[in-house]
Amino acid sequence: MESQRTFLFIGLMLVSFLLFQEWNTDYNTPKADPSATTQTLNPTSSESEDYVPTSSDSALPASATLAKRSVIEITTDVFKVKIDTRGGDIVETYLLQYEETKGSETPYMLLGEFDGKQYFSQSGLIGLNGPDASAQGRPTYHVEQKSYTLTGDELRVPLQFTDSNGVNFTKTYVFKKGQYDVALEYTINNTTSTPLQVQLYTQVKRTVQDKGSMVDQNYLGAAYGTDDDPYEKYSFSDMADKNLNKITLGGYVAFIQHYFVSAWVPMQDQSNTLYSLITKSNAAIIGVKDEAVNIQAGSEQTLTATYYMGPKESDVLEAIHPDLDLTVDYGWLWFISQPLFVLLKWLHSILGNWGVAIIAITIIVKSLMYPLTKAQYTSMAKMRALQPKMAALKEKFGDDRQKFGQATMEMYKKEKVNPMGGCFPILLQMPIFLALFYVFLESTELRHAEFIFWLTDLSAKDPYYVLPILFGASMFITQKLQPMTVTDPMQQKMMTFMPVIFSVFFLWFPSGLVLYWLVSNLISIVQMLIIYRGMEKKGIKVRG
Repeated sequence: MESQRTFLFIGLMLVSFLLFQEWNTDYNTPKADPSATTQTLNPTSSESEDYVPTSSDSALPASATLAKRSVIEITTDVFKVKIDTRGGDIVETYLLQYEETKGSETPYMLLGEFDGKQYFSQSGLIGLNGPDASAQGRPTYHVEQKSYTLTGDELRVPLQFTDSNGVNFTKTYVFKKGQYDVALEYTINNTTSTPLQVQLYTQVKRTVQDKGSMVDQNYLGAAYGTDDDPYEKYSFSDMADKNLNKITLGGYVAFIQHYFVSAWVPMQDQSNTLYSLITKSNAAIIGVKDEAVNIQAGSEQTLTATYYMGPKESDVLEAIHPDLDLTVDYGWLWFISQPLFVLLKWLHSILGNWGVAIIAITIIVKSLMYPLTKAQYTSMAKMRALQPKMAALKEKFGDDRQKFGQATMEMYKKEKVNPMGGCFPILLQMPIFLALFYVFLESTELRHAEFIFWLTDLSAKDPYYVLPILFGASMFITQKLQPMTVTDPMQQKMMTFMPVIFSVFFLWFPSGLVLYWLVSNLISIVQMLIIYRGMEKKGIKVRG
């Protein structure tokens, strides 16, 4: 097999894959309408359809009468949150430490209304005596204040409701300093003389997107985890085909998007039911129903759950649920991507700059793969040295391919040359390259990360296309240094235009990824010169 032809094939396949990934990010990942960030939520809008699951598995939307309610605002060091007093749902969330766009003063809007699309977090009590399951519709809670601000380490926001029988329900959200997970505490005080039965449900509702993602890393949709299956995607199309209905010990449900995730984690020491539904208003819902709980007369009981809404930070997510970190989806190469990301974070903690950390990890990876690189270039050089003998065999046997093939294999055996030697090292390196691509694409830490000078966002393309041009130049130099084994004129032309093709493709790639490939090429050039110099000292002709 000719190594140059292999380079051409693998290179085109790789760039096609990466280009498709980037295209999918641009066209299939929903972006918030800039005008939507200044809109005021209308809590009485008829578009705010509530879905309340029943205690049975065949849950249907409940008809509810819109009651008078208001929206309260909560501000912490990481959040600006709005909660609708009707139902006590989280209807808007801004992440204060993340910009909507690079350099903007508007924080990133995770939950809310986006150009007619909705993304809410909902919870309530159903069951025989649950207020959310009553004929009057969901309860409207009373609050002491219209706004709350975190001033210490913890902020408790209580919402209170008393039903017609005098039962007191207190729905409390607990916010903590520096944390994106919010605790939900539902306290039921049964002041009556008869037992009560309630069932906690927690869910996330998001408008179905017209275009779903086709590849893992740009996935937009739901996911869940059970005691048997720690991480399973459940896309919009999956929901349309069949409602999710799984009973599990513990578990979790989530909605995933690029860089961010929101997830409900119920109590883990009980049996929970995971469910999904597509509503008539084209909203996708995934949620959890806890076990029904009996509350004796004159007693009080508190039900709890945790809601996470924030960046995909593996360590933080894993602390909330052992499997929740899997929502940081590194794809099928996760077992390579995860340790590479740990290494990248460690390098950043030392170097203090993500661009410098990328350069450092590139040097480390290329150094570890040097034996493979040496085997690759050595094999290519030996194949180049055998070209005259190959030409002689072809002339000798003409069109007799069988004899030509036998003679060629005998020559390889005699010269101790492996014709696949230039291919295997490349194939073995590809998983590492792709794993790093997943790391660069998925890691929230690289979002809006600065490097130097004009490179102020490593997750975005190079605004002046300097890195793609330098990459093309480095690829051109690499080609000139490599021993050319391709004799077909058409293939030679394709190889000549490869640097141009790659450079054009890389114009739209994240600058952090292009930086990695550029540094990788520069290191390859240095390694190539060292390898060829050593071979030439041994009398092996490398270049024509």
